[in-house]
Amino acid sequence: MPTQGSRPERRRGLLADSAEALSGDSVGVAARIGRVARRIRDDLGLTLADVAQQARISSGMLSRLETGQVNPSVETIVAVADALGVRPAILLQDLGSSDEAAQHVPAGHGIEVVRRGTGRGHDYHLLAAQRGPTKIFEPFLVTLTDQSEVFPGFQHPGTEFLYMLSGAIRYRHGNHSYLLKRGDCLTFRGDIAHGPERLVKVPIRMLSIIIYAGTDS
Repeated sequence: MPTQGSRPERRRGLLADSAEALSGDSVGVAARIGRVARRIRDDLGLTLADVAQQARISSGMLSRLETGQVNPSVETIVAVADALGVRPAILLQDLGSSDEAAQHVPAGHGIEVVRRGTGRGHDYHLLAAQRGPTKIFEPFLVTLTDQSEVFPGFQHPGTEFLYMLSGAIRYRHGNHSYLLKRGDCLTFRGDIAHGPERLVKVPIRMLSIIIYAGTDS
C-alpha cells in the first residue's frame, strides 16, 4: 500500500555529481546498488527527477547510478536512500553473502519505509530486506493511527495479503469495500487500485505481504 510524509533529516548542501570510473569488481557492486535503487523507485511510483531533486544530484547522475555506470560515493548512496525513504543499508542488500539461510529482525527493528501516500500516523516497517536480483516478496508491518488521514489508491505488481492484528478498517479493492477487524484476512491482486477507505477503530496494525512470484518485478 504505497502525499510524502516526514522523511529522515536529509543532508544539507548540493552533492557533487562526480563518480569514479568503474573497473573490475566495482562494476558488479555498482550494478547491484543501482538495481536495488531502481526497483525501490519503481515500487514507489517516483520518477528519476523526483528522486534526483530530493537527493540533490542530477537526473543524469541518478540514471547512471541505476544502470551501474558509476561507482557512487557513500554520500551519494546516503542521499539517494534518504530520497527513497529507506536506510542506506537497503541499497546494499544485494551485496551480502548469497548462502545466508535466515534473516532475523528483532521486534521493533523493522526498516522504516516512506512510501508514496505515507503521511502522519501512517507507518510502514519492512520486516525483511530480501537479497538477490529478483524480488519475490515484501512483508510490511503497517500502523495507522490518524483517522483524518486521506489515503490514495495504490497499484503494484503481484498479490497482496493482509492480516489484521488490531483495530478495524474499511478497505477498498477495485469496486468492492471490505470491513476488516482483528483476525480478518484479505487477499487480492495488486494491480487493481486498492487502499484504506476509512479507519474505523484506531490504532490499526496489520501485516501486509506482497508476493511477486511469477511477475516481472
